Amino acid sequence: MNCVKQKSILIPLNKNQNLHLRHIYQEGCTGPAVLLLHGAVENGKIFYTEKNKGFAPFLAKHGFNCFVADLRGRGLSKPNIDSNSDYGQTEAILEDIPAFINKIIQTTGKNPEYWVAHSWGGVLMNSYLARHPEIIPTIKACAYFGSKRSLYNTHPQKLFKANLLWYFLAPKIVKSKGYLPAKKLGWGSDDETKKSLMHSVAWAKIAPWIDPQDLFDYGQAAAELSLPPILHIAAVKDKALAQTIDIQKFMDESGKGIQKMNLYGKKYGHKHNYDHINMLTHPKAHDDQFQDILSWFDTYK
Repeated sequence: MNCVKQKSILIPLNKNQNLHLRHIYQEGCTGPAVLLLHGAVENGKIFYTEKNKGFAPFLAKHGFNCFVADLRGRGLSKPNIDSNSDYGQTEAILEDIPAFINKIIQTTGKNPEYWVAHSWGGVLMNSYLARHPEIIPTIKACAYFGSKRSLYNTHPQKLFKANLLWYFLAPKIVKSKGYLPAKKLGWGSDDETKKSLMHSVAWAKIAPWIDPQDLFDYGQAAAELSLPPILHIAAVKDKALAQTIDIQKFMDESGKGIQKMNLYGKKYGHKHNYDHINMLTHPKAHDDQFQDILSWFDTYK
């Protein structure tokens, strides 16, 4: 019987901040390392529970060494986000992701060979790769759950969740509070800084893929690259945050590499009509998209 273990690794980022990395593995396992990155108003718990449910324990049972990241201020990374938090997604790309990679190398002796993201995490990963193409040869394959950058769909749920809540109300709340208390508002499982909100709003609207802080042109850089093979997971009930048109537009701007999108729902022979969150958390996902990702990784081993 597979025995999956978990332990927390803290990474000092500076004198005031620590990043948290959750190592999920089988004792003695020397399998390839996987870096897993959450999206906005989230933390790493989208990929696991302490009782070994979720995608990361699933991968660990199949011989992978999983490292689930909590971006700065989220999850078990400390301190938590508050009105004094002065970082955004530029810092996540330039500082947090490199720190996670370096710690994985220190722990396993190798770069993470497979990368997994949910939602906005895929945008941050591709942004990092656009800035650091030298790392691309170390990555065998990626799997992104519901990852998009700009929102092209016009579904009523998108107009409510993005246009009304994210673009209009959230900046007003941030102006008053100094940060977005998304967890308290019931908008997500974690909070966002003022900068991370404004950075994500700038990109979620249909606009060039340019860093809001230092003006690095990710779109231009990515267009010339062949990123690692990426399997994109889409869900039939993901009406607001990652419809197939949104994912396809993200694929189109992410270079010349191999990319594939699978849509999951009962009409396509799957066991559940998945949405933006339960594409990762529903028990039936083990029989559907999780199996397909195993096959994807096996193709590029």
